[in-house]
Amino acid sequence: MKDDTQETGRRRRYFQYAVFALAALLVVSLGLVLIPREPSPPAAPPFSEQARASAFADSLSLRAAGLDLQVAADAAAPASQASALARTVTLLTVQAQALMLPAVASGNPAPADPATDAATALATVTPPSTTADFAAALQASGAQRLQDAEIADGGMARLLAGAGTAQFLAAEDLASATGITLAPLPDADSSPTASPPPTTPVTASAAARCASGTDVADASTGADLGAAFASAVAGELELVYAYQAALTRLNSGSAAPASNFLAQHGALRNDAEAMGRSHCAAVPLRQPGYALSQVFLADPAAGLGTLEAGTLPVFGDLVALSKGREREWALSALQAAARRTVHWGASPGPVPGMVLDEALLPPLPEPASTLGPSTTGARPPGNS
Repeated sequence: MKDDTQETGRRRRYFQYAVFALAALLVVSLGLVLIPREPSPPAAPPFSEQARASAFADSLSLRAAGLDLQVAADAAAPASQASALARTVTLLTVQAQALMLPAVASGNPAPADPATDAATALATVTPPSTTADFAAALQASGAQRLQDAEIADGGMARLLAGAGTAQFLAAEDLASATGITLAPLPDADSSPTASPPPTTPVTASAAARCASGTDVADASTGADLGAAFASAVAGELELVYAYQAALTRLNSGSAAPASNFLAQHGALRNDAEAMGRSHCAAVPLRQPGYALSQVFLADPAAGLGTLEAGTLPVFGDLVALSKGREREWALSALQAAARRTVHWGASPGPVPGMVLDEALLPPLPEPASTLGPSTTGARPPGNS
């Protein structure tokens, strides 16, 4: 009897221990559930958004500096310098409007914009205080925009490419008006004077696949990209003929650059034809001639400027649709076309390669210079 009683007591104690352990486990589990979990850090914004935010920050910072310099120039500087500063401020205003997010335009920006924060954190350049520094900062910003455009998503790549090209040209315009010399950029490939990279000829295998109806391009963009190359070929064919006709009518000072531009268009035509065929596009055939208006024949320089400006949206399409070496080619072709447009006295617009209705752009928030300066641009994720 005594042994049975002890055994029963031990069993009762074991049961109590098990109940207490189960209750403790239940309490701990409930506590873990009720304690709020640490919030996950916000995901890094896509590179294209970082690049947009950086470009927007730069445009605001440069615009604020330009406004300050413009006030001083109106009082003491030559008229040419004051006019160049006014043109640049207007350019930066339109670009900032085009780069602005809808939330910022409405005056109710998000409490935390990680892309804008990242762009501001990358700011390392002191705001320019002289005209020479302003021109150099414009040049550096333009170079960054073009570098970002090489890897940004399609539509954003077009916007960045146009903004960078216009800033490059504005820096040169300002330097010319003030008699200063811009220092060469560390990366010469970022300059609008760089020639398009050589293209790869259509291989027999690619031609065979095109003949069989299998597009060698990305199915999501191949057809559009091929059509864009075909449009570029059409434009280059017309420009080759226009330059040939203009050479006999231009004065001696304009004939030499026109001859150089004619050679550039011949190379661009050949490249566009090759890349169009690689995407199975039916490129336009070379025509024996084109109809030139009496307006063109009376003033061929102005006519060439108009034709050059007309090619800019086509090259903008190519920037948006292409990738890799084809995008590099399109970026360089866009910059060169904008430079030729300016040479003949025509306007490439505030964002060459895009057709903007400035009346539809939102106004900038005030004050325009509240965002910290940033002239270094975004970097691809993972790069320091």
